[in-house]
Amino acid sequence: MKKNWLVFLMMFLMVPMVHAQESSYQLSSHILDISTGKPAPNVKIVLQKRDAQNNWVLVEEKITDQNGRVKDFLKQEGKNNTGIYKLTFYTAPYFKSLSQKSFYPFVEVVFELADQEHYHVPITLSPYGYSTYRGN
Repeated sequence: MKKNWLVFLMMFLMVPMVHAQESSYQLSSHILDISTGKPAPNVKIVLQKRDAQNNWVLVEEKITDQNGRVKDFLKQEGKNNTGIYKLTFYTAPYFKSLSQKSFYPFVEVVFELADQEHYHVPITLSPYGYSTYRGN
């Protein structure tokens, strides 16, 4: 009984530490290559925000993981991230790595964050086309 109590106490004390280290992000993305039916790994995605003078300002650069995803754009630290953003997906190197020609060297998607909700902006991709939508 004493051993169970100690295990419970240790688990109870560790829970706040685990949650305290987790971060929340407002924006995520992924790329699905519909010509292969698989995610597109190792694709650079650049996030920019439009400033008050209508200039694009670099926010972050990320690389898609093996599942074609970036889950951690715009860390939420109590700040207001509303505004106009642009994701640039650098697709030419991805298709070159597959020894495949493509029409679009990069894809730009412009969108607006109007509140503090989570936004997911993916693309479906092929060598000669792409599509995007607001996911969740």
